[in-house]
Amino acid sequence: MFFNRFAPVAALVAVISASPVAAQESKSAPLAKQLSQALDAAKMDIIAAADPETGNYVAALYIPGTQMLVISGKFGDAFLGPHRLSKKEYRELYMDLQGASVAGSKLFAQDAGANGFALKPTGGGAADTWEKNSKTIVFDGAWKKAKIPELDYVKSFTEADEQYARVLTLLLAQAKSKTDG
Repeated sequence: MFFNRFAPVAALVAVISASPVAAQESKSAPLAKQLSQALDAAKMDIIAAADPETGNYVAALYIPGTQMLVISGKFGDAFLGPHRLSKKEYRELYMDLQGASVAGSKLFAQDAGANGFALKPTGGGAADTWEKNSKTIVFDGAWKKAKIPELDYVKSFTEADEQYARVLTLLLAQAKSKTDG
């Protein structure tokens, strides 16, 4: 009788722990941590790099322990990105990407905690956000409130996390070149 009374609770715990939102691993988390450490070591708060695969430029504004704002986009002027990078004008490149990137090429991540994307904040922290093609998704775990099916929410997270991890890899390589050389 004791076992039967708690069977529904055990079933509910099994369903909750099997939830896609609960099970999702972040690919960007270890990379964000490494980038934060590399920027701290180089005493930098901003970094930028070219993306040879897409022709985009990427830049990150790092606020230690608070957040990382990362942007990626293409310039209409083929001279602007290489010029800014060659002069190490990372802050200017970041600002240029915010305002002058080609429509449809801009990606923007707000990584609360500068610790990589998470499907929902932990410990009551701020949520991460991802903007692509002027559409923003907030990874706060409130997929019902956003009127998004849970699987679509998880799919959006997976795609955003993979793209964010890719951009972080480019920025990490650039940051390491600053501390290694």
